Amino acid sequence: MMTKADVTEMIMEKKRAGGSSWAEIAEMAGLGEVFVTSACLGMNSLPREAADKVVTGLGLPQEAAVVLAEFPKKMFEQSIPTDPCIYRFYEIVGVYGETLKELIQEKGGDGIMSAIDFDMSVEKVPNEKGDRIEVKMSGKFLPYKSW
Repeated sequence: MMTKADVTEMIMEKKRAGGSSWAEIAEMAGLGEVFVTSACLGMNSLPREAADKVVTGLGLPQEAAVVLAEFPKKMFEQSIPTDPCIYRFYEIVGVYGETLKELIQEKGGDGIMSAIDFDMSVEKVPNEKGDRIEVKMSGKFLPYKSW
């Protein structure tokens, strides 16, 4: 039985061998680059039609489409990440997490930003001080309810 980890490994092998970019794979799926990348890495599920397009485009076995469309467990390590790029996001949340919470709740009220009804993009932006990476996140505001 094929797992999400198996499909991720196959996608990474095809990506390496064929030189495909995540943007190209997302274009195959007809969905956003961040979301498709996350689904290919096992943290989201693709709609079946999009999964079929990705496996066909990459030349993967049809069973991989079934796995890409399965609901994920969304489990991740609870240790501090050591990869420098991932660690910086961990550091940002450590340093600015309380600040973000305060500002979200001051502007929106007692609630949270959804990571389900959510969009994100990553772009390289030229800058005279050196190129920047711009990460934009937009999530629906979900107020806490009283009952």
